[in-house]
Amino acid sequence: MAKKIIQVNKNPVYEIGMIATVFGKDTEFNGDLAFDKSLQINGKFEGEIKDGDFLVIGEKADVRANIKVKTVIVKGTVYGNVEATDKLEIHKEGKLYGNIRTSKLIIADGVVFEGKCEMIRPGEKPRKKEQSKEEPASA
Repeated sequence: MAKKIIQVNKNPVYEIGMIATVFGKDTEFNGDLAFDKSLQINGKFEGEIKDGDFLVIGEKADVRANIKVKTVIVKGTVYGNVEATDKLEIHKEGKLYGNIRTSKLIIADGVVFEGKCEMIRPGEKPRKKEQSKEEPASA
């Protein structure tokens, strides 16, 4: 359950034009999360994230979740498996401890990545839940 109110950000960023919803840096959320358009997490999240179009993990974010969305940008820390059917970007300060599955992968210098990587065809359907329950790499 969220401890803070979800904030809406009207500032244009990235290629989709704007982030529809932002979880602020003081937000802590536990549970399963599904969203339609775009989301940026700047606080703490634990659970599962799925069915979204565009997810940004902010620079100070701590996310402990398996993620299945179209596009993921990691600037903070993620513990869990990431399946990004369109694209996964890990920026300079990003840390990802888990397996990844994506059609496009961009990794900047200085990134920490511990896990396995599987490249898929663009637009390939996400794996069914029982097939993608690989354990994330330990930190």
